[in-house]
Amino acid sequence: MKSLKKISTVQLYMMWKNLSMSLLLLIVMMTLSKLLPPICSPLASLACAAYLYTTLYGIRKNTGNTCALLPYSIFVCLISYSFITIIMNLMALWHLIPLSGEFVFFTDPFIPSLLLNPICFFCITILYMRRKKLRICVECRIGGSASTDQGRLGNIFTHESYLQLRNLMLMFGLLSTAIWLYYLLFYIKINANARDWYVFTWLNVITFILDEFYFMFRYYNLYLDLKENNEIISEEEIADMGAQTYVRYYVVCGNNVYVDPHAVEDELSGNEVIDTPFQTRRSVNGMTMPEVKRIIGQMTGVNDGELKFFFGRRNPVLRNSSLLRYFYFIEPEPDGSLPKLRTDGEWMDYDVIQHIYATNHKRLASLSVSDTTRLATIILTEKIFNEEGFRKSRLKSYNPRFTLVDVRNSNLDFQDDKWIRVSMFNSDTPFFRIKRWWRKLTGRMNNKHKENQWL
Repeated sequence: MKSLKKISTVQLYMMWKNLSMSLLLLIVMMTLSKLLPPICSPLASLACAAYLYTTLYGIRKNTGNTCALLPYSIFVCLISYSFITIIMNLMALWHLIPLSGEFVFFTDPFIPSLLLNPICFFCITILYMRRKKLRICVECRIGGSASTDQGRLGNIFTHESYLQLRNLMLMFGLLSTAIWLYYLLFYIKINANARDWYVFTWLNVITFILDEFYFMFRYYNLYLDLKENNEIISEEEIADMGAQTYVRYYVVCGNNVYVDPHAVEDELSGNEVIDTPFQTRRSVNGMTMPEVKRIIGQMTGVNDGELKFFFGRRNPVLRNSSLLRYFYFIEPEPDGSLPKLRTDGEWMDYDVIQHIYATNHKRLASLSVSDTTRLATIILTEKIFNEEGFRKSRLKSYNPRFTLVDVRNSNLDFQDDKWIRVSMFNSDTPFFRIKRWWRKLTGRMNNKHKENQWL
């Protein structure tokens, strides 16, 4: 399944483009605030936020093509700056709070960077702290774009998006400190001169431009490294590949799963991981159940097993490719022993797998970690909560477990994301009833779930 780990040149470019566009809009906003009348500053910020909103809408319609975390963060920053500035000015206009002239856009000079930089710093800090709980990131993961499902590309998305946020935190923190120190120590509140405007406006613009060039060189070098390691795939190669269907099988006997404890996931590092040895690829768009069962029967030498569909997703890089997962349940030998299979590997108790998953998940292949997370989340959530998100038992200490026998006997649809959404929003969530009422009021509870994209 090496093709699934390839990184698209377009997606790598889009990662830099989103960053550049976000920084460019900040530059446009600062420049317009200086060139236009002061009252136009929040209007310019709202216009830039509106443009980012349309971009975010386009990204979310094409989930998996790129990471929308940075544009979303800048969108939040611009919206926050606009409304905080407007509210402060209205309160000053109504004589509710005293406000220095540099913060009032009805007067000149109005210095937007005194508010913009601290607001951006605090907004991005909060977003970074909540980065794994943000709705835009949760929807991305549920939609099949988790880093483990995207292979190396998803790992790069995750690492780089967090790096970009840390970079912006540092940048806005330093700019806030520098500009406020200058304002308090050197600025004379009689008339702003050229040096003052250089610090208050053009220092921001120059910093944004330098930051954009830094990431330009960073991603170009990243592209060269990936190309040297043969991890890049072009749009032409993707188009020439045609339809591809990849299948992973988890062969189960009782509460034991058949694994290869010496699988190599990353050929560059050569690190061994635990993974299923049953994987195949066919140059077709989808496969029938009899065909899927015939293949696993040949791999294992056991033809009378029970095949059960787990779930599948369309690959975000190879758009004509999909990755399907199946369970194949087989019976033990008449004497109760585990059967000998054709493919090299060994039987491992699933309790051991769960212990490794909980204590040192890096010993497992990334796709195995992703699949185990989904399996455990759905089964345990269904045992604890009902479909409305309320606990079935009032005992909050209730901590159920599950076995592969439970999986075999379960009638749950693991393709459906319903129970994953319940796991993220249930009665254990603070102020659950209030939030649930608000979601019903705004119609979010009635929205249709996204269609799963594996067919």
